[in-house]
Amino acid sequence: MKQLARTTAVSALSALACLAALLPGLAFAQNNGYPSKPIRVIVPFAAGSTTDIIARAITDKMGASMGQALVIDNRGGASGTIGQQAVATAAPDGYTIMIHSSSHTVSPSTFARLPFDTARDFAGVTPISSLPNALVISPSKNIKTLPQLLAAARAKPGSMNFASAGQGSATHLNAEKFKMAAKIDATNIPFKGSGEAVTEVLSGRVDYYFSPIAPVIGQIKEGQLLALAVGSPRRADALPDVPTTTEAGVPGSEFNFWIGMMAPAKTPRDVVDRLHAEVTKALATPEVKERFLKLGADAWTLKPAQFDAYIKDEIASNAELVKAAGLSVQQ
Repeated sequence: MKQLARTTAVSALSALACLAALLPGLAFAQNNGYPSKPIRVIVPFAAGSTTDIIARAITDKMGASMGQALVIDNRGGASGTIGQQAVATAAPDGYTIMIHSSSHTVSPSTFARLPFDTARDFAGVTPISSLPNALVISPSKNIKTLPQLLAAARAKPGSMNFASAGQGSATHLNAEKFKMAAKIDATNIPFKGSGEAVTEVLSGRVDYYFSPIAPVIGQIKEGQLLALAVGSPRRADALPDVPTTTEAGVPGSEFNFWIGMMAPAKTPRDVVDRLHAEVTKALATPEVKERFLKLGADAWTLKPAQFDAYIKDEIASNAELVKAAGLSVQQ
């Protein structure tokens, strides 16, 4: 009987020890009442940028649900790396997080040195949205389908050009990936932003542009621009009748431009999970759905571990794309 009692006591203690090991996050959340103060959300781009607009749409809803304000802190400059460094070096307590674009996974290839490790110094919370780029062209070009565009480019190699919102931008990388997959020769004409790029395509001075949907949805509906395809892995919610570039005959051309949430690497897992749950909840609200549709943004989430794996894979694939496109590396 004594042996049985001793065995039972040991088993109970072991069970309690296992429970304590499995639930440190729960204890953290209960003891600290997270969040107990406002949360700083660093956006590595200027106010008014697409990333900033998406961040504000989602954090307003999250703040209302969590009972604390999520305060946007725009830290633009150096292709987003200034904001990235601020988050990488912040206290991993859940009170500093980041909403960034997929350029997060491009900077390791376009900068010779970074003051942080993109893969190791951040904990993925979740993607928030995917923002398909639409391949738009002026009706004056008399090209109505993607196969017709490819035929024109191949008939006169090197004669066609495309706009981008700057060297190394998502619009540029999307076009470069398409060009390589389609095996055509076209020249990048970089502009300071989408506004200038769209103007040049409308005029016919530039042949085509992989544009974010929001700046061109009006012109597409009015017939001032034709959308031949979208460069994303799946069709865009805002343009459901427009095929992807893969569907239109260029396999391997898809480019996923996304905006997502990250935290410093050692942020407690329960905090990361709470933030993930709050993003998912906010995305389900009618107000956010309507806002995203107007922006041409599609809601998209992954579990934190899946997002971490996705980021690591994309760092590697973007390195290959940057090299193939011959982009210069900043020292």
